[in-house]
Amino acid sequence: MNIEVKNIAGLDQAAQKVLEFAENERFFIFEGEMGAGKTTFIKALAKALGVTDVVSSPTFSIVNEYEGKGRIIYHFDFYRIKDLQEAFDIGYEEYFYSEHICLIEWPEKVEELLPEHYIKIEITAPAETERLLSISRI
Repeated sequence: MNIEVKNIAGLDQAAQKVLEFAENERFFIFEGEMGAGKTTFIKALAKALGVTDVVSSPTFSIVNEYEGKGRIIYHFDFYRIKDLQEAFDIGYEEYFYSEHICLIEWPEKVEELLPEHYIKIEITAPAETERLLSISRI
C-alpha cells in the first residue's frame, strides 16, 4: 500500500490508514534516509495509538516508552549502535517479544534480530513538504 502525504497536516490521516492496514500487528519498522520524516511520522502514529506525552527520538537512550490507549508503545532508534551487542545489552528480547507495540527506526542495524513478521514503512521525500509512505506486510 502507498500513501501520499502532501504536507504535515496529512500525517494523522496517514497514521490511521497504516494502523488499519496493520490490523493486529504490533511490530513496525521504519526505513528512510536521514531527515525523511521517520520520527515525525512515528509521532503521528503514537498520537493515533493514544499517546498524549511528547514523543521524541530516542537517539541517545535507544528506546523510549509511552502509554497509549491501554497499551505500551516502545520507540527504538538504533542509529547510534555500533554492533548487535548493544541491542543485547538493552535487553531487546524483552521488548521485541513482549505483547507491546514496537516502533523501530534504523532497523537495518539490527536486521538479524527482527521478528519473522512485521509492518515495513518506507518513507521517501519526493518534495520538501511531501512524503511517500510505502507500507508492506512482511
